[in-house]
Amino acid sequence: MPSTTDKHKVALENLRWRLDPASLSFKSTDDLEPLADIVGQQRGVEAFRFGMGMDRKGYNIFVTGPAGTGKMFTVKKLLKELSGGDGVPDDLCYVNNFKHPESPILLRFDAGRGAGFKKGMHDFLESIKKEVPQLFESEEYIGRKNQIMEAHEKQVREFYKAVEDKVKDTDLVVVNMQMGPVQRPDVVPLVDGEPKRMVEVEEMVEKGRFPAEELERLKKRRSEIKEELDHIVIEVKRLNKEVKEKSEEVDRLMFLALAKEYIRPLREEYCGEGKDDTDEKGEKDEQEAKVARYVDAVLDDMVENLDTIKMLGARPQQAGPMMMMAPPPEVVFHPYQVNLLVDNSEQDGPPVIIESYPTYRNLFGSIERIMDRNGGWRTDYTKIKAGSFVKANGGFLVLNLMDAIMEPGVWQTLKRSLKTEEIEIQTFDPYYFLTATGLKPESIPMQVKVVVMGDPYLYQMLRRYDPDTHKIFKVRADIETSMDRTDERVLQVARFIRSVADKRGLKPFDASAVARVTERAVRMSGRQEKISTFFPHLADLVDEAAYFADQCESCAAVTAEHVEKAIEAKIYRSNQVEERLQEMIDRGSLFVSTDGEEVGQINGLAVYSMGDHMFGKPSRITAVTSLGKEGLINIEREADLSGPTHNKGMLILAGWLRRMFAQDKPMALAASIAFEQSYGGVDGDSASSTELYALLSSLSGLPIRQDIAVTGSVNQKGEVQPIGGVNEKIEGFYLCCKSAGLTGRQGVMIPKANVKDLMLRQEVVDAVDQGRFNVWAVARIEDGAELLMGKPAGSRGKNGKYPKNSIFGLADAKLLEMAEAIQKFGKDKDEDKKKSGKKSAAKK
Repeated sequence: MPSTTDKHKVALENLRWRLDPASLSFKSTDDLEPLADIVGQQRGVEAFRFGMGMDRKGYNIFVTGPAGTGKMFTVKKLLKELSGGDGVPDDLCYVNNFKHPESPILLRFDAGRGAGFKKGMHDFLESIKKEVPQLFESEEYIGRKNQIMEAHEKQVREFYKAVEDKVKDTDLVVVNMQMGPVQRPDVVPLVDGEPKRMVEVEEMVEKGRFPAEELERLKKRRSEIKEELDHIVIEVKRLNKEVKEKSEEVDRLMFLALAKEYIRPLREEYCGEGKDDTDEKGEKDEQEAKVARYVDAVLDDMVENLDTIKMLGARPQQAGPMMMMAPPPEVVFHPYQVNLLVDNSEQDGPPVIIESYPTYRNLFGSIERIMDRNGGWRTDYTKIKAGSFVKANGGFLVLNLMDAIMEPGVWQTLKRSLKTEEIEIQTFDPYYFLTATGLKPESIPMQVKVVVMGDPYLYQMLRRYDPDTHKIFKVRADIETSMDRTDERVLQVARFIRSVADKRGLKPFDASAVARVTERAVRMSGRQEKISTFFPHLADLVDEAAYFADQCESCAAVTAEHVEKAIEAKIYRSNQVEERLQEMIDRGSLFVSTDGEEVGQINGLAVYSMGDHMFGKPSRITAVTSLGKEGLINIEREADLSGPTHNKGMLILAGWLRRMFAQDKPMALAASIAFEQSYGGVDGDSASSTELYALLSSLSGLPIRQDIAVTGSVNQKGEVQPIGGVNEKIEGFYLCCKSAGLTGRQGVMIPKANVKDLMLRQEVVDAVDQGRFNVWAVARIEDGAELLMGKPAGSRGKNGKYPKNSIFGLADAKLLEMAEAIQKFGKDKDEDKKKSGKKSAAKK
């Protein structure tokens, strides 16, 4: 009959899963093909494929998984595989809206044609800049202008000649009078062969030097001719205006003829002119019509501003003290530039953009401002810049959602754009006092598949608190942290090692090194039947093992020894805190016993996480019981050091006590339980079974073995439940025992359900094999109590009582004694009160 300790010992072969290098079908990774597939992510890959295939609104993809699981690699690979069949999206351009400059116009072109349109407009403007000066200096232009002017001057001369004929022999003459800055024809008397003003003639009459009758006759005749002359002046003004209009019309006609000639290739190429009318009608025709309207608007605006354009080749003119300078060509032609917002000329498929810095500006673009010479801010349509969201239109945008959410305005704009399927580019600058740009560009229709990455907690939080999340991210691709350990998966890990070695130029890994890396992957998964899919971490291990192999000049390949060195070196770089704690235990600053027996005292096991390193260390747990009604007192909770999960474990422990010992009597107990020398927070229920053993020891008076450390949570039925970090906990107590001296009786008691999670270090396995250390697994509290206290736990007999010398029997007897004592104490107190009352009455 095996003893209690032997019955619960974990078999040596269950302490660690081993991969025999001889069982592998290759000698080194040089015998394998590099891994090109995504491994262990069938669920996530299928979800991603579904999201990619759903061409419906809202079917964007939310990729969830812990950091280090290779989410970005998976997304990149799937996008590369799945995005190649679609076409290249359109180019996008913004151009000036001449009627409403605050609302720039959006033009769309087939991929690559946007750059061609921009170049075509540039070439057209260059031609205008070059040819316009020559046009207005050409003989044809000058001849037509002279012809108009000569006809005009001839008519004016004829008008004035008719007046001159009427005043001939009438002592009147037509002269040009200076009236301010202009000259105006007038009729004045002719006295002694000289023209005199009417005022002067009147003065001569007053002095008797000119007949008054003659003056009256001249006035009457002058009035008749003056009326006709005024009419002629009005007519000349009309002729001048008509001549100016004709001159301007000549300018317009000649300029339009020139401009249309140079812009004709652009019209034919981008406006659909000259094409067969049988071409299919649709969206493309609408876009061509929109381009045609813009080209017409360009010519109309140029005609409206022809005077400025004509100045391009003119020499500076002197206007008073100021020199009139012709504006530079870049200023004149600036309103006709094309702002090529998105150029897909180099794309061979839908764009795939990974935005690693998702600020508002980088994602959604902006409208830049510049400061003019007067210190004011100004902008125009050429300052509109596209962001990754717009550049990914027609394709795919990938970003880390946590980074995006942390940026002001990004999440709200992303949601709005995905819901409305369009975006209006604006500048978001909450810290700038002038946020308005004065521009409202035409919105851009969006057809983009957005892939965001985040951890599961972020996904759940957004689903709960933001009702729009499920509307715009209808597909969740969940990346798994582990995969089933099969021969096929082991081979894939080996091929993964080959791909990493090839990519980074490393030495090949022999079978033993592959086996050791695979074993490490199994340990990382936390279960013997699983392999971790944290491939970036495995790639780091491959790199580091190759580093140690490179230190050995005679090593042609990486071996298991090099892998083990890499693992140990990584631990050493990160385990300073672990070593300091062990030093404190060794010197007696932290009280941990690894030998002997104590009542109400037990070694619990805790796991510490330093981010890049996790380790276990024992912690003393004590329980003190006494008569009272307080029940269980969680000292950690009373000191505000206990987390909710630890509090729950204590309440479950109390439930188990009531189930086992309070069915036939009240629980008259005050028991305090504490983690000794614990000054930080305590959470988790993995020590609830440990605390229960300490409590049973205090109640029964039976000592607990101090050479055994315990971990495991308990439910109200007394079943020991699995916990996390089992390997680290065992190794932590082993190091304490090793430092104090291994006796062969020391060991760790774990839940039986955790046996399949064991992947202990080889040193611990060797110690167990040599009989210097032990690992036990128990399924119920009864099993653990017997192992720790060396007595049967006991079970209720037909009379409802536990055996007297059993652990439960002794604890039950103690609790009964406490219940009777408190009852007796209450009666004695009542009798004392009655006696005291009678004495008081007798005195009265």
